[in-house]
Amino acid sequence: MNPLLSRLQPYPFERLRQLFVGVTPNPSYRPISLGIGEPKHPTPEFIKTALTSSLGGLAVYPGTAGEPKLRDSFRKWLQTRYGLMAVDANTQMLPVNGTREALFAFAQTVIDPTKDAIVVCPNPFYQIYEGAAFLSGAQPYYAPSDPKRNFAVDWDSVPNAVWEKTQLIFVCSPGNPTGAVMPLDEWKKLFALSDKYGFVIASDECYSEIYFRDEPPLGGLEAAHKLGRSDFRRLISFTSLSKRSNVPGLRSGFVAGDSAYIKQFLLYRTYHGSAMSPIVQAASIAAWGDEKHVVENRAMYRAKFAEVTPLLADVLDVKLPDAGFYLWAAVPQTHKGSEPADVEFARELYAQYNVTVLPGSYLARESDGFNPGSGRIRMALVAETAECVEAAQRIVQFVKSRS
Repeated sequence: MNPLLSRLQPYPFERLRQLFVGVTPNPSYRPISLGIGEPKHPTPEFIKTALTSSLGGLAVYPGTAGEPKLRDSFRKWLQTRYGLMAVDANTQMLPVNGTREALFAFAQTVIDPTKDAIVVCPNPFYQIYEGAAFLSGAQPYYAPSDPKRNFAVDWDSVPNAVWEKTQLIFVCSPGNPTGAVMPLDEWKKLFALSDKYGFVIASDECYSEIYFRDEPPLGGLEAAHKLGRSDFRRLISFTSLSKRSNVPGLRSGFVAGDSAYIKQFLLYRTYHGSAMSPIVQAASIAAWGDEKHVVENRAMYRAKFAEVTPLLADVLDVKLPDAGFYLWAAVPQTHKGSEPADVEFARELYAQYNVTVLPGSYLARESDGFNPGSGRIRMALVAETAECVEAAQRIVQFVKSRS
């Protein structure tokens, strides 16, 4: 057995399941889950049609690099969304089976386990980053988010001794769970550090199309282009259809960036057996080629957050995020037990009002004696508006009853 498997920690949703063992929720309320970030808006019909109209592809072995028409759909979308006019569909992008699969696999491509390798992750973070680091033979380092700067990652807190051993850094913008978006000056800082120390930047951008400001979130490739780094050296972005087009079960996305790393990633993926099905490719081409459904989807989230956020802000420390579909809220510090306040809050809320939220401490790791997720909860507003509003109303009642 691979001994590195023993370093993996239980996934947050398994920890949540264990937290609820032995708890019987109040039967007066129907269950509502804000715990898992699984899009619930309807999948557009034209994507379903493209999928079912391409079933002849089941009789064909797909190529790992994807069909030229698929890669060209990536190129056109990057040009439209980020103004990247010089990206090469043949050498700078690849299809992937969702960002989760690709983020994990990319670490196996980049990390040299014969060295004392470090992978830098934001904290709180998406747990795949940590697992990818461990299984590649590296050690994760957790860079804390700063609540005073809208939970932007405090890259300046990372010691030089850590940067000297860093081979890969995971960036999540818009962030999970905080929704924070990295501005251009932070990208400039990371690029300078990458040039100095030689590490690769993996930019997880799966929430890029759900945002609440006038300006869409800045992407990593866009930032590089604006800073004169049009070769995207040591930078790979990861983009997905799951949130953008409400197709989490399609498992479709793409990576783009430095052609040298794309070439090696293709080699790895050829052996890994991770080629995208031809029928998924057909549906993906249709999805990337249409923006109307994306605008409509974003409008639904904006309307939903506009209703839910003010309700919760009356009783919790929470505000509208930059982007994404999560609310990252501080809970009242009224607990008396030995568990973190967020864990106790989640269990009692489930027991009394049958609403599931995810404790923030499950999404972070203790570093320098502090878990930056402690005392917060993540709420995924993915269901239809009425259900999310009802969940918020129950949470308000719960908080008022506790105080």
